[in-house]
Amino acid sequence: MTAEADFEQIPAFEVRSPASQTMPFVFNSPHSGRHYPPRFLEMSRLDAITIRRSEDCYVDELFSGVITGGAPLLAANFPRAYLDVNREPWELDPRMFSQPVPPYANIRSPRVAGGLGTVPKLVGEGLDIYQGRLPLGEAISRIETIYHPYHERLKRLLIDTHAAFGHGILIDCHSMPAGVRSGDGALRPDFIVGDRFGVSAAPGLTQCAIDLLSAQGYCVAHNKPYAGGFITEHYGRPAQGLHALQIEINRSLYMNEKTFEKTPGFYALMNDLTEFSRALMSAASRYFTAFSLAAE
Repeated sequence: MTAEADFEQIPAFEVRSPASQTMPFVFNSPHSGRHYPPRFLEMSRLDAITIRRSEDCYVDELFSGVITGGAPLLAANFPRAYLDVNREPWELDPRMFSQPVPPYANIRSPRVAGGLGTVPKLVGEGLDIYQGRLPLGEAISRIETIYHPYHERLKRLLIDTHAAFGHGILIDCHSMPAGVRSGDGALRPDFIVGDRFGVSAAPGLTQCAIDLLSAQGYCVAHNKPYAGGFITEHYGRPAQGLHALQIEINRSLYMNEKTFEKTPGFYALMNDLTEFSRALMSAASRYFTAFSLAAE
């Protein structure tokens, strides 16, 4: 069996679109997938609860208000423990496989060293996913069947958005453990806004996102310790009119990290994120329109 068979009953990912896209934004939730194929669970040494420790639980739901706000949301159904599309396509740990990895694989990235490559070795808290080595064909199947189509879909969404509006803005949506600290270690932020240290987005867009979240009463950090992963880095091209921000949400705001249950704060946060995203989309549209007019 292959990755294709793992997602016969449910699509590996889906685009949730408004009736008409009215905003130059694309939202992306690559780590909130919660369909764990039975075949994958059989390979794993972890139980069905523990294996979820890398999951960005419910992030797609938290940002669902963007759809009625006029922007599409691309959401993974496959779990991060199964495949991580916020990596290069071939960040593979050769120690995981029973055959040699391809010569073009990136086997020395810090993410591979940390057990968090394209096909992860570990979930949160450093727990091994698998009982033994995998056939290399397992990784190849997941990458060719899911990873590449996912990125082709994301790329097409951004190309179409750029063509329609003259620019495109990607918001890559994630969550982080409650204990994450920023800066000197004293600060426990509610949100971290990442722009690859100013490389992936216009400074005005980044500052607008920080200001809007701060105005809602949240503690917001910038780039530390999460500046954005492969997706933010790969798609953020401000000089070409494509901007990318990563937004990390502290899970303690909306869920119990041990039971994965939503807490009473979930719906209040969802409402705040709907308000935030609509304000950001409106402000960014005005900003880029004014920028374009000034350049003419």
